[in-house]
Amino acid sequence: MTLIDKKLNRRSFLKVSTLAGGGMMLSFSWLAGCKPTPEQVLTMPDEWFEINSYIKIGENGAVTLFNPNPEFGSNVKTSLPMLLAEELDIDWKNVFVEQADFYPERFDRQFTGGSQGIRQGWMPLRTAGATARQLIINAAAQSWNVPASEITTNAGNVEHKGSGKKAGYGEMASLAGTLEAPDPETVKLKEISDFKIIGKSKKNVDGTKIVTGKPMFGIDHKVEGMKYAAIVHPPAFGMQLKSFDKSSVTSMPGIQDAFEVKIFKDDYGRNFFDTTTFPVIIAIVGNSTWAVLQAKKNLKAEWEKAPESTFPMAGRGGQNIAIKVPGGLENSSSHKAKMAEYIAKPGNVLRKDGDPEGAFKKATKVMERTYTAPFLAHNTMEPMNCFADVTADKAVIYGPTQAPELIKQTIAASLGMPQEKIQINLARMGGGFGRRAYSHHMTEAALISQKIQAPVKMVYTREDDMSAGVYRPTYSATYRAALDEENNLLALHVKAGGIPESPIHANRFPAGALDNYLAEGWQIESNITIGAFRAPRSNFIAGAEQSFLDELAEEMGKDPIEFRLELLKRAETNPVGENNDYDPKRYAGVLELVREKSNWSNVPSGISRGVSAYFCHNSYVAEVIDVSIKENQPVVENVYAAVDCGIVVNPDAAANMGEGAIVDGIGNAFYGEMAFENGAPTKKNFDTYRMIRHKEAPKKIEVHFVDSKEDPTGLGEPLFPPVFAALGNSLYKATGKRLYEQPFQPQLLEMENLKM
Repeated sequence: MTLIDKKLNRRSFLKVSTLAGGGMMLSFSWLAGCKPTPEQVLTMPDEWFEINSYIKIGENGAVTLFNPNPEFGSNVKTSLPMLLAEELDIDWKNVFVEQADFYPERFDRQFTGGSQGIRQGWMPLRTAGATARQLIINAAAQSWNVPASEITTNAGNVEHKGSGKKAGYGEMASLAGTLEAPDPETVKLKEISDFKIIGKSKKNVDGTKIVTGKPMFGIDHKVEGMKYAAIVHPPAFGMQLKSFDKSSVTSMPGIQDAFEVKIFKDDYGRNFFDTTTFPVIIAIVGNSTWAVLQAKKNLKAEWEKAPESTFPMAGRGGQNIAIKVPGGLENSSSHKAKMAEYIAKPGNVLRKDGDPEGAFKKATKVMERTYTAPFLAHNTMEPMNCFADVTADKAVIYGPTQAPELIKQTIAASLGMPQEKIQINLARMGGGFGRRAYSHHMTEAALISQKIQAPVKMVYTREDDMSAGVYRPTYSATYRAALDEENNLLALHVKAGGIPESPIHANRFPAGALDNYLAEGWQIESNITIGAFRAPRSNFIAGAEQSFLDELAEEMGKDPIEFRLELLKRAETNPVGENNDYDPKRYAGVLELVREKSNWSNVPSGISRGVSAYFCHNSYVAEVIDVSIKENQPVVENVYAAVDCGIVVNPDAAANMGEGAIVDGIGNAFYGEMAFENGAPTKKNFDTYRMIRHKEAPKKIEVHFVDSKEDPTGLGEPLFPPVFAALGNSLYKATGKRLYEQPFQPQLLEMENLKM
């Protein structure tokens, strides 16, 4: 890869990046489909003209759009350029898309996560497209000596009807690239009714490369003279390296060296999203992946218990802070015992409405249920990997990361190199789910390259990532409801926590819908690394909350959907509190839509049906899941989802993302579990860590979107949390037993005869 000199002027920069085949020009493909017809193919131009950071136009009218965000399957590489193309007013089939590398001077928020890509890019990228269009108009006005206000555009062409003059964008691009950009505040954006691209399905721009196996992922990358590296982490959390026998591996064929790598620096090189607790690892370097993996098996190392430690960390605001990591070797059995202790005592009050204590004293009936969920491993299909080429003058890093800005800070501090000398080139990621926001693998690769003074590619094995990874925390939540003698709901109390964080969002539904409401949280410190996992915290608390509301509705003799709608109506017409995060009308809207699309009240013979709804990442989702029992096994037949995420930019891609989240949720609900014994994970590969299989996916998934004119909100994560309760509630209908622990499969296996 080529490190771009950022002092080059705009035109030179584009020429260098194009000729180098690296830097910003990582890949391009046709947007029109996987196999464009001859009339669709536009030849590459002889010269590109940069209009702004996101757009360059060739002299023949071809347009290249840069996707700023890393791509890991959420389709941002297609959907974000659609925003640019819409306001630029170009013909979609004449577009190339390139993955931008990490250039904070040119692009804003180059981060993929939190389902915020489209939401946060909605106005900036549309404005960038509209600004470029205005530059083309201004160039035409100057060339034709006519007022810019009289010029119109359409599908990559400019026209002045008064004089009859017409031209393609390519004819105006050279001049447009030299003009001063207009004030973004003065640029007019299209009305929603005028959209031609947004709201229309477009195929994945990388579709051809994916299905034909073209190299585009970090793990594909190779350069001449590159070395290969494997790493060895401590065998358990709470352990550290004591010593190792270098000669046990360096005498093996193809092995160059083995040495310690220290991850943390005294100058606060650890970033907010890098939570690994292993300060020292062992690196093995050789001539092939096979050689280093064989050496890894033969390595002789001695490990010892690590004491409680304090590590420096660079916080989100750049402030220097420190965190404590407990010592000791933790066990899942002790985790459960500690969590039970915290459940039994008061937590930290996060929200209190009315007089919940008084309401519970007056209650004639109190329902109480506790829900638990284990640690989960991310298990991205592409193993963690990184290429690094560190010299005295620069560092080129290439690999899969969701958060290049954050890891760049850590790499710079670890290498002792100024940030401006570090270039991070973004590979397409083979899955993320939050795992690749924690990019210590990139720091490891950079330090190894610096040590051996050669380019290196480091790849984790599945066991590396699963046993020394970043996990979804383990959680527990207790819900209590106070009812009067007529089964009216008087109060609701939730107390939830986990290791090492609480999952509660205090101002979400049903807060605001009840006169008396209490939310408490607690947390227990741990030396096991945790991190964002698809829909953090929501992925547990949604299942607990919606399962409890379902059981509460049954106790009150109410239809589950109607019960939720009653609460939401109260929150809409007479809300309690002023800090409610959700819009009850939009929340109710997805419940009403899923009731319609699932034909809720007409349950087919042999089907058991459950419902769930949740708000997170600024979006609203309701789901209905149908299960049957066949050969004494539950089978997920149908899933109906209703989504309000505002304007849907790319409908087919949006539906695909929803389908993926649903399948992922079903797999985790049935099977997902990681346990620990003496600090070590009990599962290290897919032979023991159960993932959903193709034959277990639902027979039918329907994802329906609310027709909305609201700005887009999150989509990659919001369909995941409701799955757990919708599935649990349907399994209750099928088996007659409520499920309070995840995963569900072990409990189902304990049932001698499933109902039905």
